[in-house]
Amino acid sequence: MNSVSAGPELELRIACGAMLYDASRMDQPGSDGFERDHWRQRGVLEEVAGGRGTVAFIHDGDRRWVLRHYRRGGLVARFLDDTYLYTGEARTRAHAEFRLLRRLREWNLPVPVPVAARYQRAGLVYRADLLTEELPTRLTLAQALASGPLEPVTWRAIGRCIAGLHARGVQHADLNAHNLLLGAGGEVYVLDFDRGRIRARGAWEDRVLTRLRRSLDKVTSGVPSGHFGDAEWQWLLDGVAGVNGGDGIGGVSSVSGG
Repeated sequence: MNSVSAGPELELRIACGAMLYDASRMDQPGSDGFERDHWRQRGVLEEVAGGRGTVAFIHDGDRRWVLRHYRRGGLVARFLDDTYLYTGEARTRAHAEFRLLRRLREWNLPVPVPVAARYQRAGLVYRADLLTEELPTRLTLAQALASGPLEPVTWRAIGRCIAGLHARGVQHADLNAHNLLLGAGGEVYVLDFDRGRIRARGAWEDRVLTRLRRSLDKVTSGVPSGHFGDAEWQWLLDGVAGVNGGDGIGGVSSVSGG
């Protein structure tokens, strides 16, 4: 993936909160950039259902941005939806992910380029949003598998991508078949680093892979046989081991189906 230089990280105080932004990518910072109505009225907004609600794509001149509003998943979403306990500005979901993505881009990892992040506080809770640059593809691994089986080279590329993250100690909090994207030229990208972090390497790498295996089993449960199974999973693990030099870091060979 080609390196993308980041501009200076600047902060702007806004009503009830603050926003961070990359000064080289957002020349007129303000809360309007996080409001879907603002872009909808300009006729440059495309909303796509998926994940926790909808994802908004903004195509405005040279800008190709993705706007995500943070929402909870699972049972707790029925009660809290898009609110989070405020425990400090740096710990807000948006600010933390913005800064993590900047670090990953400095390392030339295949993740979205962060544009801006915002939180707005209301007493003990806050809501948050993130703007990133759109990646060259929208094809998720789940969508690709619904269409047909993938070549071994693709599975190995996915494994190498994951291993590249782990080699830097990057722990994805919810790696699944919906946040791995496949490019037309064999590229693999990773989305959604909410709650992600950088840490010392260890057993958590197996847990990330185990979570991905469960996701792959789930999304292919209703598709014809041959789209995903133990052979495909082994090809992915071969890609992981290839980047790790075959040394079994993280115990990847122990992660299996079932």
